[in-house]
Amino acid sequence: MRELTVLGTCGAWPEAGRAASGFLLEGDGFRLVVDLGYATLPRLLARCSASEVDAVVITHEHPDHCADLSALCRALLLGGERRGRVPLYCPPGVLERVQAMEPTEELREVFDPHPLPGGYEVGPFRLDGRLLPHHVPHAGLRLTGPGLTVAYSGDAGPDRALGELAAGADLLVAGATLQGPAAEPYLLSAAQAGRLAADAGAERLLLTHFWPGAERRRSVAEAGAAYGGEILAAHEDMVLTL
Repeated sequence: MRELTVLGTCGAWPEAGRAASGFLLEGDGFRLVVDLGYATLPRLLARCSASEVDAVVITHEHPDHCADLSALCRALLLGGERRGRVPLYCPPGVLERVQAMEPTEELREVFDPHPLPGGYEVGPFRLDGRLLPHHVPHAGLRLTGPGLTVAYSGDAGPDRALGELAAGADLLVAGATLQGPAAEPYLLSAAQAGRLAADAGAERLLLTHFWPGAERRRSVAEAGAAYGGEILAAHEDMVLTL
């Protein structure tokens, strides 16, 4: 069985009872974590132990996407169940940002880093990362396996490369930080996420990275103005069968 578990859905900082960006993709007994923002680790540990994480992908160095990589490092380093270094796929800046919070624990002792963008075989998945426009180096993701394609915009703005990552995806996980007609080069709006899903021919659209306090039903409605497929608003602990 292949499942995607939502660990967190908030951009910038987590609302009460929620967490920042994070997902757990499971397939063929392999556990791949995608982003670990504020407050995501406790939700991850409700699904598996730290030592059962097989690989981690971080899209960029903003702490609402990577802060709990520090917490995972501590769980693996100090918890006594580590099986070896965990592959970590991330753009430049992520390790340095997180290491600054961990001056006494060496991240490379726990994680085996691989640079994004790039292409890798990660367990049963093919991982392809492409640079996307954001305030810092940022990798959008395309994860493929037999009969499955999942694309993830992370926290990036609109770009042709994002359409290529999302082409024909079974599931597009897209940021919906902005609402209404607002547009800016480094973030996606809900309406832009809907147009992206429609243009890419995605089978399903999962909206995430909501600004704290935003009315999520409005984001779904705005995305639905351009996209006629299934639209879901991500929420913490949601599990999607893929």
